[in-house]
Amino acid sequence: MPQLITPTTRLHVSWLAARAEWNAGDHQAGGGVWLAAEQELADPDVFAAWVGRLCAMSDRSRTLPAGQVHDTHWWIVEGDTYLGAIDLRHELNDLLLHAGGHIGYSVRPSARRRGLATWALGAVLAEARSLGLDRALLTCDDTNTASARTIERNGGVLEDVRETELGRKRRYWIEL
Repeated sequence: MPQLITPTTRLHVSWLAARAEWNAGDHQAGGGVWLAAEQELADPDVFAAWVGRLCAMSDRSRTLPAGQVHDTHWWIVEGDTYLGAIDLRHELNDLLLHAGGHIGYSVRPSARRRGLATWALGAVLAEARSLGLDRALLTCDDTNTASARTIERNGGVLEDVRETELGRKRRYWIEL
């Protein structure tokens, strides 16, 4: 049975195995890997520091660097197996409004086609409501039909398809 958990160093080996399934340079939406850009996450100390940064992003009492927003991260797991990640951005800056949205998610390649993204998105939409959001913006690459179906299954209504600094994106709103 899948669960959403706070990122933890306990799953370091499983996280590394999942990362090895991705092609080099693939974007893992919702994973927060950008917080460890150019760092060697195979090193347990570096991984622990990164997990700490992921967890601290949700602390609204912290002042964040310009351009960042508070963000809650969860890992999708079954037992001790890391299956993917999902995050909820507490507000939208210009980039997120135009191209990124409130929620990002990714599922490791070997765990896809099991409904995990649909399930996780539904769970995180409830968290978005508890933050006081009335609606959530979700985006996906225009060619990512699996992600578009995930968003639509959770009530996403297509607003538009547009060119962005992150590529051609489908933009959906979900009423909460």
